[in-house]
Amino acid sequence: MLGEKDAIATIAVKDIAAARKFYEGTLGLSLSGSQEAGVLLYQSGKSRVLIYQSQYAGTNQATAATWLVEDMEGVVKALKARGVAFEHYDLPGLARQGDVHVAGGLKAAWLKDPDGNVLALVNR
Repeated sequence: MLGEKDAIATIAVKDIAAARKFYEGTLGLSLSGSQEAGVLLYQSGKSRVLIYQSQYAGTNQATAATWLVEDMEGVVKALKARGVAFEHYDLPGLARQGDVHVAGGLKAAWLKDPDGNVLALVNR
């Protein structure tokens, strides 16, 4: 039923102006429009990311959105240059090489937006 439908990553934020600065300026997403107050819609590759203002922002302690990247080290380096701090987790089966967690052919890195939403970068 939904297998052929597009999905949108939906992320709650407290401060829409700070979120706009982070998602556009830091992550480089392109605003694709939104006429509603407190709502931003971004294009990210072939996907969309919906950012909306909510009092519950930052309460999710799990990953809210994941980006598939080809050059993990290059993307991590570029984001660090823009002031992004990466999260470090001690997870079974993962070794850490700097800010990148590695398990076999899998590479992953996690960061947080200004509201503490966990965002992931993954390379297989």
